Amino acid sequence: MLSFPNAKINLGLNVVEKRADGYHNLETVFLPVFDVCDSLEFVVAGKTSLEIFGAKIDGDIENNLIIKALRLLQCDFDIPNLCCYLKKNIPMGAGLGGGSADAAFMLKMLNDNFDLQISNENLEKYASKLGADCPFFIRNRAVFAEGTGDKMTDINLSLSDKKIRLVTPNIHVSTADAYKMILPQRWEIPLAEVIKMPIEKWKNFMFNDFEKPVFKLYPQLAKIKQQMYDNGAIYAAMSGSGSAIFGVF
Repeated sequence: MLSFPNAKINLGLNVVEKRADGYHNLETVFLPVFDVCDSLEFVVAGKTSLEIFGAKIDGDIENNLIIKALRLLQCDFDIPNLCCYLKKNIPMGAGLGGGSADAAFMLKMLNDNFDLQISNENLEKYASKLGADCPFFIRNRAVFAEGTGDKMTDINLSLSDKKIRLVTPNIHVSTADAYKMILPQRWEIPLAEVIKMPIEKWKNFMFNDFEKPVFKLYPQLAKIKQQMYDNGAIYAAMSGSGSAIFGVF
């Protein structure tokens, strides 16, 4: 079975507070980007394996989110060993959610291929055990997300009449390190209100809290964002904890 896990961008990202468990609560708007995607395929095999093309990922395959997704459902359902193939096109460490997308699509593929009849609601619960961004890719449409990104509310947002341009520099930003540089605080106008404004106003009221510390480390990212505006972008920002920069035209 073959699928094409797509990327995502964050339209604004506010890190609102640090939790007692060490994680952070945030507010963000997830938007799928279907033009940038990986290729994921599996076939039934005598032994579970994972081959990755287009990226070098070392280590035990059991630590890969794709295999973790398989093992998660194997705990509850009779699913055979699989040989999995992944062609990486979504850059890693860019804030585009590639790993999370691969895991979520693996869950959906297993559900469809083996007729497990798991509802989307329960698929999201499974996905939440794999990572904070994973449940979004089960839903895979524009949402306002809270908590660690797992509490989602559908929003009426379409940029189908716009063009989204992505620049993915050869810079890998560690999400863990990015969070260490953040001072959590709530915006004066909450993101849930800002996203309802005309897109022409987003530039003045919608931000990504990771930009300030990450741009300080990598000034070239700030230059790319400015170039987006210089070339006519209505809104531009870094996605997630970086390093991908997008512009809406």
